[in-house]
Parts: sequence; structure tokens; C-alpha cells
Amino acid sequence: MKVEQIFDDIPAQLQKHDKKFRLSSLKKEARFRDYEDALFWLNDAMIVNTAYNSTAPNIGLKLNMDRMTLKCYMADTGLLISHAFDENGIVSEELYKKLLFDKLEVNKGMIVENIVAQMLTAGGRKLYFYSNSSRDDASSRMKIDFLIAKSKISNRHNISPIEVKSSKNYTLSSIRKFMVKYGEQLHVPYVLHTGDLKVEAGITYLPLYMAALL
Repeated sequence: MKVEQIFDDIPAQLQKHDKKFRLSSLKKEARFRDYEDALFWLNDAMIVNTAYNSTAPNIGLKLNMDRMTLKCYMADTGLLISHAFDENGIVSEELYKKLLFDKLEVNKGMIVENIVAQMLTAGGRKLYFYSNSSRDDASSRMKIDFLIAKSKISNRHNISPIEVKSSKNYTLSSIRKFMVKYGEQLHVPYVLHTGDLKVEAGITYLPLYMAALL
């Protein structure tokens, strides 16, 4: 029952702005320990890809992993779309065509971020993100979609922040704050977007399909 609750709520959770999975939406007094086994089962069955907040983006992302703050992506993006639009128990071929040709008013950020999570996982990476909602320090308040570490760790410059953008118009306030605050550990900041390859103001912009090569 708990597995099904989580599975059914994934599209709605990814639809939110920060995409963090909130157990309170399943049950008002839900606790992580009550759903931990269900989350483990979904991961182990390769139905979902779970990303965890790394509270200090430096050497050893896992060492600073906050298991209570997570995002739950579908391991298969086609399944996510089917799951999100199956009100009548079936998803028409027409809906997929409209999605492919950008003829449907839908939160594409949810779909594109899920695709990137799927590609990073397929490349053998564990998923981490960074989220700081500080009310006292605006310079610390930021949300970074994904964090990856260099394959060869050194004393400095090990972590690359990744921002995923599904539209042509976007802002980059979080990644710029990250570059300033964590300059000592900053490797290459990436923006995955719908445009072409370019390097500008210290940020490397890549077409979305190149996420598989990171």
C-alpha cells in the first residue's frame, strides 16, 4: 500500500517548483521511517531514481547526504508521462505526438529534469542535488538540480553543479550564487538547455542530449 502511495504521487510531486518529495502529501503525520522500506523497494526494483540533498557540496557528496530531503524521479521517462496522463487508464498516441512537437501546455521542466536524472543514472552516477532555503542569508538561498563529482578527486575543485532548463528563457541566479559561495570546490558549472554548446562567464552550456556524456 505504501509503495503504491508513493508511486501514484510521483508525477504530482515532480510538478512542484522545487520537486522535493514531501511525505506529508501522502499522509498528514507521515514520517520517513514509515515509508523508508517502500522507497527502498521502489529503488531496488529500478522503478524510481532517488536524488538526495547533499548539504555541503564538497568532497564526498554521500558524506553530507540528507536522507530526509529527496526527489523521487521515475526511472523511465516514458512511464512517467504515461503515469501522469492516464486519467482514463490509457494514454493516446495523439498525446505523445503533441508532447514531442511542443503542442501541449504542460510542465516540461518536470519531464526534462526526469530525462536528465535517467541519463545520469544510466551513466552510473548516484543522484545528488543541493537545496538551501535560508531565510536569513539571501546569498545562501539556492536550488541546484544536480551535483556531480570529478572521477579523480583532488584537494580542491571537485564538484560540478548542474542546472536543467526546459525553455529558452531562464534565469541562473542559483548557479551564480553557488559559484561564489563554493568557489573552492567548484569544478565546471553546467547548464543543460535547449540551445547549443557555448561557454560564457565561466559556465558551460550544453544541449540536453549531452547530459549522457557528463
